[in-house]
This record gives sequence, C-alpha cells and structure tokens, in this order.
Amino acid sequence: MSQAETPICWVRPSLGRRCLPLAVLRTIHRGRPAGRPSNFKNFSQKSILMSFKSLGVCDVLCEACEKLKWTSPTRIQAESLPSALSGRDIIGLAETGSGKTAAFALPILQALLDSPARLFALVLAPTRELAFQISEQFEALGISIGLKCAVIVGGVDMMTQAVALARQPHIIIGTPGRVVDHLHNTKGFSLRSIKFLVLDEADRMLSLDFEEAINTILSSLPRENRHTYLFSATMTSKVAKLQRASLVNPVRIEVSEKYGTVATLSQQYLFVPAKYKVRMGCVVRARVCVFVL
Repeated sequence: MSQAETPICWVRPSLGRRCLPLAVLRTIHRGRPAGRPSNFKNFSQKSILMSFKSLGVCDVLCEACEKLKWTSPTRIQAESLPSALSGRDIIGLAETGSGKTAAFALPILQALLDSPARLFALVLAPTRELAFQISEQFEALGISIGLKCAVIVGGVDMMTQAVALARQPHIIIGTPGRVVDHLHNTKGFSLRSIKFLVLDEADRMLSLDFEEAINTILSSLPRENRHTYLFSATMTSKVAKLQRASLVNPVRIEVSEKYGTVATLSQQYLFVPAKYKVRMGCVVRARVCVFVL
C-alpha cells in the first residue's frame, strides 16, 4: 500500500472501528461513503410520504417546487403551511437553513394567485445578504406567474430603489432602516395596501437595534386584513413583545433547539493518527474538523 493510501481509522457507533484508505475518505464530502449505516436519514418516514400538494399548495406552485428539486417539505414547512394557507398568523421558531423562506413564500404566492394585486407583501430581513437570498427564492417560485420583486436595502442608490418602488412590485424585501428611509423620503410610497408582513430572523433584527424602525413600519401598515409571519431562531423578551404588537392569535410552531443543528446536516467523525492530521485537513474540504488530543 502506497503512502497516499495509508489507512485511516473511521469509527461508526454501530460497527466499531474500521480502517479505510484515503481514496474512500475523499468521497465523504461528495456523497454517502461506502458502508454508511442505513439509519442515517435526512427526513423521517412521515416527511418522505408527505408532499407540498398534500399540505394544500396549489398545482402551479407545486410545479415550481419540483423545478427547484424540492421533493418533500422540511419540518418547518410541513408544520406551518397548513395553518398559513388557512389564513392564520404564524410565529415560527426555526434555525437558519431549515427551509423557512418557502414556509412563508408559498402561502403569500398562493394568496397572490387568488387575489392579484401590487404591493402585496413586505418581507423584512436583518441583512442585505439575506434580503437578496429571499428575493431569489421568491423569484424562482414565481417565475411562471410573472412575479415582480424589489429589494430595498442600504448601500444601494435610493433613487434607483425609488424607481423600482414606483413600478409597484408584488413583493418588497428589505431591511427595516432602508424601508423607513423610503417611507419618509420617497414621494408616493405607502404600505397601506400590504396584505402580508414577514419578519424574518426577528431576533437578529432586534439585536441590531431595528426595534424603532420596525415600530415605524408597523404603524404604517394596515391593522385589518393583514397576515403576519414572524420567524426567529430564539424567543427573546423583545421577540415576544414584537409578537404581541404585530400578530393576532398566531399559531406557534417550534422546530428549533438552542443547541441543535439542521436535521438535514450529515455529521461524521474520524479518529486520525497525529501524523495524518495535516493531510486530512487537505482531503476533507468544505467541513469542520475538530481534533481532540
């Protein structure tokens, strides 16, 4: 056996210690390695049998999900979509990466299909990067229905954004501070026609001192005939206060654990002799390796 193929010990709880060559270990980040235990699953059996259609999502949006290769709903989607589609306000406790964007995008788009209107929904996010990510998902889901989105964030020319708002997009995604700037400075811009409000990663927004901006936005929105979805990784006292101020009789869905990880994350560990640790750091890319000496 050559030096490149020197075996590394791989321990699995069900099978004990095994020695695998580095050539096999190189495939770990690309897919399931040889001999991976059959009890490693991304979803429960219940979620495998569930579909977006069975949750009440319309055919047009189900086709959009299929094009995005979303074969089955995540836990937050499965638990929130039925209530959201029935018209209830939602407070969802879910970590980043759990699929919560689709959990609020699908009900909004389905309602938009039933009652087409401009300036239909406002989505607030704590950062520019997240706002653009949310916009990309909305546009991907709504590409077949001609959905128009506008991203309103700091660091971009306000005049350009004002022109985009004047075109009256269906969905506005923005950071609270920049949305307030347009409420104060952009002639003709109003949120009075908004039917859906989404507060994504509310705990992060409040930790970034957006509370005053959020209150200003809430006072500019209609109180009646408005649906509100609040998503947060944790339930802090500030988030609870925001919930009482913005939601009406919400359904609470909790799929987040304080020290948990996303259910679809595959976690593995390797016992590596000291002389191979530098090499392993080069072989196993795009993952975190924790060495305990």
